[in-house]
Amino acid sequence: MTLRADRAAVSERSKSGERSLALTLLVMGLGLLFLVIAALCIGPYAVSVEQTLEILASAVAPVRQTWSAMAQTVILDVRLPRVLGALLVGSALAVAGAAYQSTFRNPLVSPDLLGVSSGACIGAAVAILLGAGVAGIQGAAFAGGIAAVACTVTIPKLLKRDSTITLVLSGIIVGGFCGSILGLIKYLADPETELPEIVYWQMGSLAKVDYDSLAYIAPVILASMAVIIGMRWRINVLSLGDHEAKALGINLKLERGIVILFATLLTASATCLAGTVGWIGLVMPHLARFIVGPNTYRSIPVVTIMAAGFMLVVDTLARVTGIEIPLSILTGFIGTPFFIVLLARQKAMS
Repeated sequence: MTLRADRAAVSERSKSGERSLALTLLVMGLGLLFLVIAALCIGPYAVSVEQTLEILASAVAPVRQTWSAMAQTVILDVRLPRVLGALLVGSALAVAGAAYQSTFRNPLVSPDLLGVSSGACIGAAVAILLGAGVAGIQGAAFAGGIAAVACTVTIPKLLKRDSTITLVLSGIIVGGFCGSILGLIKYLADPETELPEIVYWQMGSLAKVDYDSLAYIAPVILASMAVIIGMRWRINVLSLGDHEAKALGINLKLERGIVILFATLLTASATCLAGTVGWIGLVMPHLARFIVGPNTYRSIPVVTIMAAGFMLVVDTLARVTGIEIPLSILTGFIGTPFFIVLLARQKAMS
């Protein structure tokens, strides 16, 4: 009887946890929808909420036009792709950060751990020097990020030291080397034309996001995110440690490799879409764990929505002044004090 009662209690707690998670996600989803509509309305050219909703509806259904052609262009061709880009970039970086932090069991790990961002910056800088367009720059950034990770993964194999700490150190080495290469490229770049574009791209922006770039980046982000969200229970087991994971039947090498692969694809995709954007992959997973606890089964879905909303707010602030403030500047100003307060509250609760 006692065993049955214990099982019933565990089952009830599990159902209660599922209901609590569903309610949390529902509230956050409604909040994210509000932020999306607000971001579409706000800007140097203001559009009312009613007209914004009508313009969006007209894209999929016949609606009597009561708005100007300018308003339609601003909403559908300028702001909507940028809003979609912000949602994808924010959620991609945060999910990658949460996956890295749990897999490596280090809360200070960020998505550029394996040199992804550094390699992407080199790819983009080379494309800028060659005079490539937006698509060429984004493609080169993606290729550069993947190439950097390939180098990071190869180093431990050459050293014949297949351990997590060796992989992390390899990422630091590759990132430092990529930084030197980027410094040389910036030194050789034309200070009047090429250098400002390299620096601006390096600091992050969604100003040049359009439907074409979303068409080939969004599927990679969505597919990679679906894999990590689907593996979140196994990521939770990996965070317990090697011995515990093996005892629970987890293939450490295979499943850790899958998580790292798709987290890297998320980081590379986000970087080639928006440039280098700091803090989101580091801070947002901490906030999610603070709200719903350390269980990645709960925290990864929460951080997906939360980071998408945060990135949307940051990008809206970046463009409302009309001067396009780089995203990393705003994420740094917002993320630094926010992270300090979060750490202070966690320490007070421990």
